[in-house]
Amino acid sequence: MSLSPLVIQLITFPIGKFMEKVIPKSKFFNPGPFNMKEHVLITAMANCSYSTAYAVDILTIQKLWYAQDMGWGGGLLLIWTTQFIGYGMAGVLRPFLVYPSSMVWPANLANISLFRSFHSNDKDSTGTTRFKWFLYCFGGMFVYYWLPGYFFQILTFFSWACWIKPDNRVLAQLTSGYNGLGMLAVSFDWSTIVSFLQSPLVVPWWAIANIAVGSALVSWVIVPALYYGNVWNSQKFPILTSALFTKDGELWDNSMVMNEDKTLNQTAYDEYGPLYMTSFFAFTYGIMFAGLTSVLTHTALYHGKDILQQFRKSRDEDEDIHRKLMRAYPEVPSWWYILVFVVSFAVSFGVIYGWKEIQLPWWGLILAIVIPIVFVLPIGIIQAVTNQQPGLNIITELVIGYALPGRPIANVTFKTYGYISMYQCLLFVGDLKLGHYTKIPPRAMFWAQFAGTAIAGLINLATARWLMESIPNICTQDAYPFTCPSAHTFYSASIIWGTISPGNMFGGSSPYSSMMWFFLIGAVLPIPFWLLSKKYPNKWYKYIHLPLIFNATGMMPPAVPLNFSMWCAVGFIFMFWLRKYRHDWWIKYNYITSAAFDSGCAIAAIIIFGVVTGSGYVPNWWGNGGFGVNETFDNCPLGGVNSSNVCLIC
Repeated sequence: MSLSPLVIQLITFPIGKFMEKVIPKSKFFNPGPFNMKEHVLITAMANCSYSTAYAVDILTIQKLWYAQDMGWGGGLLLIWTTQFIGYGMAGVLRPFLVYPSSMVWPANLANISLFRSFHSNDKDSTGTTRFKWFLYCFGGMFVYYWLPGYFFQILTFFSWACWIKPDNRVLAQLTSGYNGLGMLAVSFDWSTIVSFLQSPLVVPWWAIANIAVGSALVSWVIVPALYYGNVWNSQKFPILTSALFTKDGELWDNSMVMNEDKTLNQTAYDEYGPLYMTSFFAFTYGIMFAGLTSVLTHTALYHGKDILQQFRKSRDEDEDIHRKLMRAYPEVPSWWYILVFVVSFAVSFGVIYGWKEIQLPWWGLILAIVIPIVFVLPIGIIQAVTNQQPGLNIITELVIGYALPGRPIANVTFKTYGYISMYQCLLFVGDLKLGHYTKIPPRAMFWAQFAGTAIAGLINLATARWLMESIPNICTQDAYPFTCPSAHTFYSASIIWGTISPGNMFGGSSPYSSMMWFFLIGAVLPIPFWLLSKKYPNKWYKYIHLPLIFNATGMMPPAVPLNFSMWCAVGFIFMFWLRKYRHDWWIKYNYITSAAFDSGCAIAAIIIFGVVTGSGYVPNWWGNGGFGVNETFDNCPLGGVNSSNVCLIC
């Protein structure tokens, strides 16, 4: 779970009210009461900085796995340029993703609901006020989270079915929530439920249903069939992990196929390889291939006319009330955004040539930026409607993997410039929509986002370097909870796409070459469902959203099926049952509940981290895992073993 901006939104309210009382009144320092617009600007700054910069993963794998170090200067410029290029792109998309009323951006609804509970007086309404409800839910989650977060951690991955017969390998692989497919497993940990797909309380039910069907089909039907059918020699490996293996089932040692300059030694690879991965991991790549092409087809079929109409209209036509009210403020000139883009792009060339270990040529950087320019609008439409964002990491890895095979750091750098430019762009656009809803002057929002991004880059780098230099065995099981699952997946991807290259990994002689057909499948599959939705406009066909299904399930690994099953279950309760049968309650409290749970969980996690770091003490008993043959976190000892009952990932 990331430290949500909702936490900043929460703790800055009492701080702002306190400063309102104690700071002397003046036009600059304290012009009036702490208000909602100031609160929104603070939250927007936090929204630009709450998550770990993607470029930190480059610096992490360089330092921990490739024995390279770009230092403070190279690291900071790499982080800043990958963030600000997306910022420069955001301004161009305002007429398409901010101004139209159909671009909802559901994640903003929880923020706005919390703002209203703080700054609006609803004492005249019946029942508990929103602010009191927030305090009740926040306090309850804060107290409760100490159970799965500290005292009874097995509640995070409660694999009860596995404990019926823990020495049964198949039962363990199917029911382990931590290392297996999570059938019948449950999680009582809010941070686990929201860790990959964010809060289900802000996602429309039809989108949750799409993800539920897709994840269940992949995790509980297709993957077991592949694994127990021994497709790709699957049973030599665990059923679920992002780790990589040799043909003999041993963990892959990347140093065996690398030259001294960290490029691929093809002769050594031919002797040591081919590289293998789990059937789940391999099939997930196929799903992501399909997700990429389905985005283009789906957007053209379902939203093509809307895009063309919006392009023709200009800003002055068909304005909703929000747009009309926002005309009271001077808009940010487009050249401001263009200048940020141009300067960041220029500095990026200095990064790739100033630090030779990156090994990315000038044309690679240009190509990396072209890719998000092509995809950002269709993906932005999907996110604005469903709150789910298909990623560009696969297409960027594939393109540069073919263009520059055998260069892992060049590959991940290209991926970061290509993927994160789009991600940051849409993050900024989402905040612009928040400002649009809450009537924040656009120029104030521009500078708040700019400052937040700049400060965040420095903090990201300082924190990453401090952790890597101060925590022994970081990114290993010995350093739990600092096991770095995302960095491990990032490193595996650098091997698959960079070191080994897609030609070796998915080419004609590769065991995984069939996955390339998913590009065609993804491009074609939306067409019949679109035709059905046109022929039967009142049927359920219109709710089928293939890009959402493909790209959400493509998060596994590092996500595990339990993340999805619990997310969908909670989503069913709140976004279907309560919305349908307790609609008045849902209207008033749903988004407040989401914000309170996120905030209470995050604040408790911060304090628990301080307790563990300061005291070094964690209760050692069965309820905190680590018991049994392989000392697994969920006490399901055979969940991560292969067909020989050997656990290479424990």
